[in-house]
Amino acid sequence: MSTSSSSTASDADAVPLREHSVEKIGGTSMSDYASVRDNVVFRRKGPEQALGRVFVVSAYGGITDRLLEHKKTGEAGVFGVFREGENDACWRATLDKLHNHMLDINASLFTDKVNLRAANQTITERIDTVRDCLANLETLCQHGHFNMDAQLAAVREMLASLGEAHSAWNMAALLRRDGVPAVFVDLTGWQDDGQLTLDERIAQAFADIDLQRSVPIVTGYARSDRGMLRLFDRGYSEMTFSRTAVITRAREAIIHKEYHLSSADPKVVGEDNVVPIGRTNYDVADQLSALGMEAIHPQAARGLRETGIPLRVKNTFEPEHTGTLITADYVSREPCVEIVAGRRGVHAIEHFDQDMVGALGKRDGQLLALLERHGVRVIAKDVNANTVTHYVSCSLKQVKRVVRDMETDFPDAQITAQRVALVSAIGSDLQMRGIFADTAKALSQAGVSVMAVHQSRRQIEMRFVVEEADYEPAISALHRSLVESQDHGRAIALAS
Repeated sequence: MSTSSSSTASDADAVPLREHSVEKIGGTSMSDYASVRDNVVFRRKGPEQALGRVFVVSAYGGITDRLLEHKKTGEAGVFGVFREGENDACWRATLDKLHNHMLDINASLFTDKVNLRAANQTITERIDTVRDCLANLETLCQHGHFNMDAQLAAVREMLASLGEAHSAWNMAALLRRDGVPAVFVDLTGWQDDGQLTLDERIAQAFADIDLQRSVPIVTGYARSDRGMLRLFDRGYSEMTFSRTAVITRAREAIIHKEYHLSSADPKVVGEDNVVPIGRTNYDVADQLSALGMEAIHPQAARGLRETGIPLRVKNTFEPEHTGTLITADYVSREPCVEIVAGRRGVHAIEHFDQDMVGALGKRDGQLLALLERHGVRVIAKDVNANTVTHYVSCSLKQVKRVVRDMETDFPDAQITAQRVALVSAIGSDLQMRGIFADTAKALSQAGVSVMAVHQSRRQIEMRFVVEEADYEPAISALHRSLVESQDHGRAIALAS
């Protein structure tokens, strides 16, 4: 990993894991403090259950969207409005609205005036600092010697840090009120002049913390010398979580979500039809990440995998369930499909050229370089003797630019682009006799036409390309045929 001196397999063998756990709490869960306290921290038993655990927390639900931009719609937050720079009154108003929203969150959490005043003062001081920095930067960049574009990455990092500083400080204060010896661990580097790597910052923060006497509440954002958002974008909190587990040699890493890691999206196939996966491996987690359904950011998973730390995904609102345990070496006892997943809004860019026959590798490298130049993320790829099809995640505007450049660079090629959906059956072992016939039959009976199909030798995924309108029917059909028909019970494979 480029941000730090990541642990190797030999490191993992040399230093034994300790007894504590490192646990991440997502933004939606964080917005329900009472449930987090009772179900996650207290485990429905009491405050003594918190000892020997480290909690890395995300910003409250929707806050990072309002700080940066909406993750799904792209609607501008404070950063987006500031970047456009049309009117300084606009970003100031956006920041003020966010500030008031944060104060409203505080008012809903703190019933006593002393803690409420402290919470409001803490976030207000940071908001005021950000406001002053943005105003000064705006003034500075009116001079020709200074370029605003060169400063935007730092602005984005600074804004992102506000969300986790707010939620982590609040949670530590609330837990202390409720009998837990919680300590606020600020990794944001808010008043830090030093340029530390991510690993150095975490190690420094935990150097004097006794995990048997205090419960660290850690900001999901951590300042790094190379920039967390530049390297990991919105996956930064999972990197902080992962590296905290690795650096402190945790026995287990746990992610608390508002839902189980289940056999399919319950919104598509119905809540009564899905079942928690229970056990799987990091290969499956990587396949989900490629489809945009991350159990954990792939680079975050790498550190856990190399260090031998298991990852557990739990439902905040069902604490008695053991959740899904992800390890490097797990393979299902019997071959089976563990999850049916997919992705809508994928663009298939097909590049046909008779001259590619016998020279496919060179052309494919050129096409990948072109896609990378346009910042286009490749999800999957199909190839044959004279055709390469890249399935990409990007805007329609980017697709048009890619097609235009391909036509310019390769005038003899035929380039087409189509919006499609990907649907995958995924499992730690898919070496099931007749699985292709079963899936093809299920899709056919549901009236779904398959445009392309792919299954690798590793036997962990079978992928289908379908019309975008057929996405939900295809997911439902495969789930009925491959998962619901097996009657798995409480989980496909119960975690220990």
